[in-house]
Amino acid sequence: MPKDENKVEIEFYDLKAKKKFKSTSWRLVEKSNRNFAVTKSPTGDYECWKVLGKDQAAELKKAA
Repeated sequence: MPKDENKVEIEFYDLKAKKKFKSTSWRLVEKSNRNFAVTKSPTGDYECWKVLGKDQAAELKKAA
């Protein structure tokens, strides 16, 4: 299993396609004391970012 493959499924929103999608292939990124889940868009060559709350980020870090 690659490093960015996780078993937890997270729902993202693709702003360009204006559609929700779920992904189990994501990575955690911390920027300016905020946590994000980042994945590739299923409809294009760009990334979709989801803002995570402090509790959700801690839970996902344990799962990863």
